[in-house]
Amino acid sequence: MPLPLPASREEIRRIQSQRKRVALAQARRAPFYHGRLDDVDPDRLDDPDEWAKIPVLDKEVLRSLTDEQFYRSFCLHSEAGLAEYWRSGGATGQPLFYPRSHEDLKYAMVSFARIFECVGLRAGDRVHDSFPLGIHPVGHMLARAAQAQGIGVNWAGAGTTTPSQLQVDLIRRLAPTAWMGMSSYGLHLANLAESLGVGLAAGSVRTIVCSAEPLSDAKREKLERSWGARVRDTFGMTEAGMMGAEDETLSGFRVWTDMYFLEVVDPQTHEPVAQGEVGALVVTPLWTNDCTPFLRWLSGDLVTMREADDGGGPYSVFPLVRHAHRTTGFFKVRGVNINHPEFEDFMFRDAAINDFKCELLAAGGNDVVRVSIEIKRDAKPGDVVAALEKRVKHTFELTPEVVVLEAGTLAHEFESSVKAPRFADRR
Repeated sequence: MPLPLPASREEIRRIQSQRKRVALAQARRAPFYHGRLDDVDPDRLDDPDEWAKIPVLDKEVLRSLTDEQFYRSFCLHSEAGLAEYWRSGGATGQPLFYPRSHEDLKYAMVSFARIFECVGLRAGDRVHDSFPLGIHPVGHMLARAAQAQGIGVNWAGAGTTTPSQLQVDLIRRLAPTAWMGMSSYGLHLANLAESLGVGLAAGSVRTIVCSAEPLSDAKREKLERSWGARVRDTFGMTEAGMMGAEDETLSGFRVWTDMYFLEVVDPQTHEPVAQGEVGALVVTPLWTNDCTPFLRWLSGDLVTMREADDGGGPYSVFPLVRHAHRTTGFFKVRGVNINHPEFEDFMFRDAAINDFKCELLAAGGNDVVRVSIEIKRDAKPGDVVAALEKRVKHTFELTPEVVVLEAGTLAHEFESSVKAPRFADRR
């Protein structure tokens, strides 16, 4: 690999100092930045006040550009040559498609390959890759990086590439030691396997590697129970690459700060916050900027960051970053706010329930919350429904309409989706 692990934080600081100057020089080549960086002194970038002169950039600014403006004004022509495009990973708004040169991919491969050692996978392991294999980079980059580390790969892709029932059969027959994919799809496969009478927990998979969506404690615990495997999460973004992963400490993401310069700032003022305090994550790629010269990219993540003096192996040289909030989606029902992630965690903590979906309906002039569930084969439906109604009423102050579905119904319904659409407002 062209960029070995740094041996100390001092080495990281030296790399950051050198590469911030390169990042600034790259940005100054782009017409988009003309006039925006004139008062920034490249010889003083280690001074926080000087660095703060660089304006923060967010996705809405780029989305305001036409395709022609984006590719002509922001993106750079690379002498290394164009290799491919990466789709932005956001679930909302117009996606962006970032060009990546062969030089970008050389370093992006480093960022993806590091996660395998960090999570404890080694040459000789075999992974079943259920990430989407398309213009979003995570699935194919992880597969390539795994092979570069001597790890075998079954390139299955998501359910739209290889049907989920076939994936369950492949996992049973080919006996991979690890599975990687989005956590929601991991639960989807586990629920489908249970409906087919396949016990994944007794199978070969011992490590699950997730990415691309929030992983709560409840979802982690359900994955671990269903698969009989340890779960490790990873963190990245299309604008940069794969940025970090959990190690054995499970204290947060070890983020490769020799490859990405990170800041945690106040979301309104963009002033830096103290170590360990919640703030907005700002990222400057130091090596994957050959085509897209991102400077101080406001990622949309609210996080904490701290140095970790735990001596936990070669990756303990990197700081720990933890997500602080999950803000995606809520229902408002008769004056009550139901946060989707909170309700999802609530449901996944019920061991008798395999899977669920939650719909908001208008019936007879009233809002109705319908919760459709699939239950364990040895559970009594009446008891599960009564207990769930009581728990929802106690926790969320409303009484749901609970419907029991035949096992496998939701697995079939979610088949074409990577992130299972468990919430729908149908009023």
